[in-house]
Amino acid sequence: MNQKLTILFDLDGTLIDTAPDLMNAHNYVMKKFGYKSKSGKEIKSLIGKGAGVMISRSLWSSAKIELKNIKEKKTKEKMVKEFVNYYGKNILVESKLIEGVKDFLVWCKNNNISMGICTNKQEHLALDLLKKIEINNFFDYVAGCNTFDYCKPDPRHLTSVIEIMGGDVKNSIMIGDSEVDGLSAHNASLPFILLEDGYTDVKVSQIKHDHLIKNFVGLNKIIERYI
Repeated sequence: MNQKLTILFDLDGTLIDTAPDLMNAHNYVMKKFGYKSKSGKEIKSLIGKGAGVMISRSLWSSAKIELKNIKEKKTKEKMVKEFVNYYGKNILVESKLIEGVKDFLVWCKNNNISMGICTNKQEHLALDLLKKIEINNFFDYVAGCNTFDYCKPDPRHLTSVIEIMGGDVKNSIMIGDSEVDGLSAHNASLPFILLEDGYTDVKVSQIKHDHLIKNFVGLNKIIERYI
């Protein structure tokens, strides 16, 4: 039987504030390979598109002259591998749930709402983090950047998860914190709830959204409109 409503969540910056641990992993790798580290604010603007993009943008801003062609590609691949390895071993040191998340997930479960995750984090890292922070049992499906042959902002990242979960695109909602999430929802024709102060350097006014929230406290009042 289909759930009466399906909610899809982004992960980093939406359900969990992962910036501190991602920053530590990022800076560990940058220093190891001889590049400059970044601040928490800079890291937040890089997170939404995944590890590869995070490293690429750092390399571009730090060393666009030094690295070229195949050398640049090979260096980036080594750095991404090192990043994923280090981060995987230190995935829940300083990361914490966004305010109100746990209560909201409980409320959704009690109201028979089906929940899934669409993240540009690698799937195994997403699953490990959800398990360690003890909210994995709330979700029916978790799709990372490598689950399918496509990922956000491709709308199929969202619509495929909804289909797998037995939901209906016409009765689904996306919750995220960045322009990548907003564009994904728009491309999939889903209502989008935007979390303020997300992992992006794009202004809220530039991200198409239907609702704007500071955290998950009281979010059930908005969701009730869709039930």
